[in-house]
Amino acid sequence: MPENTTPLPDFTRWPSFPFEGDMRVKPLTPPVSAEPPRSGEDPASCIACNTPDDAYIWVSERWRVRAMDRPTGLPVVLILECRSHFDLGDLPNLLAAELGVMTVRLERAIRSLDGVARVHVNRWGDGAAHMHMWFLARPLGLLQLRGTFLSLWDDILPVIPEQQWRENLALVAAWLAEFGGRAIAEPPHIQWQAPSTINESPLVSLSGDGPEREDGTGSKLDTPPSDPDATGADEEAADRRPDERQQDEDQDQGAHGIVTASSAIATSVAAAFFDSGG
Repeated sequence: MPENTTPLPDFTRWPSFPFEGDMRVKPLTPPVSAEPPRSGEDPASCIACNTPDDAYIWVSERWRVRAMDRPTGLPVVLILECRSHFDLGDLPNLLAAELGVMTVRLERAIRSLDGVARVHVNRWGDGAAHMHMWFLARPLGLLQLRGTFLSLWDDILPVIPEQQWRENLALVAAWLAEFGGRAIAEPPHIQWQAPSTINESPLVSLSGDGPEREDGTGSKLDTPPSDPDATGADEEAADRRPDERQQDEDQDQGAHGIVTASSAIATSVAAAFFDSGG
C-alpha cells in the first residue's frame, strides 16, 4: 500500500489551528453517483418541523431560535430556523428579506453579551434539509479562536458553567423579544437557603453586674438621667394626706361629669336643629 505523502496545507501552521504534532492527510474517498438524502427531506419526518416551541429560546410567527441541548466551550451557539419547511435557496421573497433582518438582529443580540468579541455566522446545509443558520460567539480576547476553526474549538474548550450559559440564552431571547416574538428562555433561578438558626449576641449582661456594652468591653452603658421634676411630683403625691388625695379625685370626677353633660347638651341641640328643618 503506497504511503500517503500529501503535504499538509499551510493552515495547519496557523496560530488558530487547534492541533499540532505529527499529522497526515486522510485519503480522499471516491465520489458517489447519487448523494444520500439529508435529514428531514420529507416535512413529515423533519425534526425542525415537529419540534415544539418550548424547545426554542425565542419564537415568532415565522422564525425560531434554538440552542444546543447543553453548554459547550463557547458562550453560546445558536441556530436560526424559519418555521416553514424551506431550504435556503427555496425561500420566498418575504422570508428571504426577513432572513437578512433576522441575521443582523441575532448577531447584535449575541454580540451584546459580556465577553463576546465577534459572532461567526455559518451555513452548511449538508446534514438537514430544513433551512438553518449557525451563530457562534467568539470569546473576547481569545485571538487564537479567530477565523475558520471556531467550530472545532467549541468542542475542545472547557465547557462553560451551565448557569452562565442559561443567563446568556435568556439575555439573547429578551433582546430579540424587544423587536417582537416571544422569549422562552429564562434566567436561572437564584439558589439560596435561609439559615436554620439565628445567633444573637446579648445586649446586656446577665451576670448581675449591671448592663454592659455589646462589644464585651465591660464598659457600662450610659443610663438616661432621671427627671427631677417627675421624681419630685411622685414624692409630693406620696406625701399628701389621704383626705387631700380624695379631694383631688372628687375634683377630677366632677370635671369629667361637666364634660359629659356638655357633650349631651350639644348633641340635643344638634338633633333639634335638624328636626326643625334648619
